[in-house]
Amino acid sequence: MAAMLQVRGLQVAYGGIQAVKGVDFEVHPGELVSLIGSNGAGKTTTMKALTGLLLPSAGQIDYLGRDIRGQGPWDLVKQGLVMVPEGRGVFTRMSIVENLQMGAYLRSDKAGIQADMDRVFALFPRLQERSAQLAGTLSGGEQQMLAMGRALLSRPQLLLLDEPSMGLSPLMVDKIFEVIAEVAAMGVTVLLVEQNASRALKMAQRAYVMESGEISMHGDAKALLHDPKVRAAYLGE
Repeated sequence: MAAMLQVRGLQVAYGGIQAVKGVDFEVHPGELVSLIGSNGAGKTTTMKALTGLLLPSAGQIDYLGRDIRGQGPWDLVKQGLVMVPEGRGVFTRMSIVENLQMGAYLRSDKAGIQADMDRVFALFPRLQERSAQLAGTLSGGEQQMLAMGRALLSRPQLLLLDEPSMGLSPLMVDKIFEVIAEVAAMGVTVLLVEQNASRALKMAQRAYVMESGEISMHGDAKALLHDPKVRAAYLGE
């Protein structure tokens, strides 16, 4: 099966530093693939390059068989490539419902939008309870739910999640990972960047380990979970 996303020789310079140094990886339709690594490994820079927020200095990014380098984030959303950024990026002075509607701003199918809104509220009952509340008054976990819900309103084919559990309470982390599993079960292809390596590897089918801007290991996620090097470096064992 052809890869949905294929990255070859990706290099990204960020603030004068070569943050990503010739990275290769791929994501196939229906997969949940995880990219793990310590802070500063280049994971978020990679995600920004994939979504048009940073221009690569070299390499190729093929999505659905086409090179997407140089396309803006809005163009990629139209094509079904959607990211939930690190830090969530919700519109703090807009209500929950207005934030969700922003996810559907490229769509005109009112019935479909309402059906997707209902689905998001079923995934996140807490958002429905507070639908008129301003996003800026929500807790970090609730804002993460909202950011994920907004992305789902864009009808993604490939959903990129950048550090979805960062800064959340253990209970909220459980809820977010539960929803990621449900989204994957809906048939959405997911690329998950996550510092919580154990949770990410338990959930993914395949995984890549990133160190100092390079891919150092890759393979079956469960095999990596039990790899002594991975356990020592990322699982504190």
